[in-house]
Amino acid sequence: MKGMTQKRPNIVFILSDDQGAWAMGCAGNSEIQTPNLDRIASEGMRFSSFFCTSPVCSPARASLLTGRIPSQHGVHDWICEDPAGAESPEYLQGQIGYTDILKANGYHCGISGKWHLGNSFQAQKGFSYWYVHQSGGGPYYNAPMISNGQLHHEEGYVTDAITDGALRFLDKVDDSQPFYLSVHYTAPHSPWVNNHPKDIVDSYEDCPFTSCPQEQPHPWAIKTTPWGDDTKQNLQGYFAAVTAMDQNIGRILDKLDNMEVREKTLICFMSDNGFSCGHHGFWGKGNGTFPQNMYDSSVKVPALFSQPGRIPQGIVCDELISGYDFMPTLLEYVGLEKPEHADILPGRSFVPLLLGEQSANENPIVVFDEYGPVRMIRTKEWKYVHRYLDGPHELYDLLHDPEEINNLIDCKTQAEKISEMKACLESWFVRYVDPVLDGTKEPVSGNGQLNLIGPAGKGEKAFQ
Repeated sequence: MKGMTQKRPNIVFILSDDQGAWAMGCAGNSEIQTPNLDRIASEGMRFSSFFCTSPVCSPARASLLTGRIPSQHGVHDWICEDPAGAESPEYLQGQIGYTDILKANGYHCGISGKWHLGNSFQAQKGFSYWYVHQSGGGPYYNAPMISNGQLHHEEGYVTDAITDGALRFLDKVDDSQPFYLSVHYTAPHSPWVNNHPKDIVDSYEDCPFTSCPQEQPHPWAIKTTPWGDDTKQNLQGYFAAVTAMDQNIGRILDKLDNMEVREKTLICFMSDNGFSCGHHGFWGKGNGTFPQNMYDSSVKVPALFSQPGRIPQGIVCDELISGYDFMPTLLEYVGLEKPEHADILPGRSFVPLLLGEQSANENPIVVFDEYGPVRMIRTKEWKYVHRYLDGPHELYDLLHDPEEINNLIDCKTQAEKISEMKACLESWFVRYVDPVLDGTKEPVSGNGQLNLIGPAGKGEKAFQ
């Protein structure tokens, strides 16, 4: 194909699963092999302080798609019910996603990979091409995949299969309309041992893994991962999962080059949430501890944006950005108006940063996170974590304690700072929370969400 005649850019949005912001070569990790992610970063912009809206998969993914925080869209934990049947609920039914808006404005929309927002059998949110994982993840071989409403098992490596699905979509696009493609990998989510190509696993045999210090066990740590007691095996598997994904991303980049549409295509890469592989003394993300945590290793995600000729190349931006900013940014970037309900959305477009038209924000930027009863407010200098109803709470001086080691919540000299940040946090959430879907009123423990909440949930048990 000799390039596309439409004016709006194509979009390829690549989303990984449980990838720490530290797990890329371009982020300064000399141990992990990610040449294609590094290539995207060199051909565009890397955001070093990009935060998920909730440090667990389903809520974070719902926020990326709708621009709403969990206490607006009602997904507060990972969805753990079996979505095998067509009767499974659509957790975002009635809510507008940016793909709905893209579809309404002429985009051909496709998805290949992880959905994990309910009813995997039913194409939703403007997608006409629908090739998705039946659930939220699992073994990397013989994975249950759904296409055309039918379940089948992919015998091969699921990271390859998801890429194959993406390439099939690209084979079907033409120059009559712009395309949007979501490529949602299950990598590098567990399992890690005996689940990844042996040659890639073996390439990490001599790696010292200094980028993943195995710190003293956190007092709140939960034994969920790693599987087994062989830390090195798990680290090899985690790194191999990232590298195998990176190799497949290279296939997508090569395809766009061969189609001669690379300069007409915005590529976005990020993860749904962060991840600790021993950092802070636990393995996992927000639910790697109980009570759930808001450490930067859990809430910071990798974020790369590239379109040669439009986005400056080789730039690292350290402004604070949140997942709820993604929807308004994407819509402005492709020249579409804000949705009618934009006034209830908390996000702001960072297109000026993305285009190099603004080097820094004149006003201090604050980001907010939530995970059920746990809420966080973060600036460049401070982080405050509040747990409803009874704590414990946390305060970190990030300038002097970037590793978040010394909790200053009981420090009398910080009483004013605590009061100030708590007031700011509460006023922000009061502004945006839907009282019917307020996570602080739900028993979210990190063990998964079973049903819809609010009136749609009909009073059924919603959380594990």
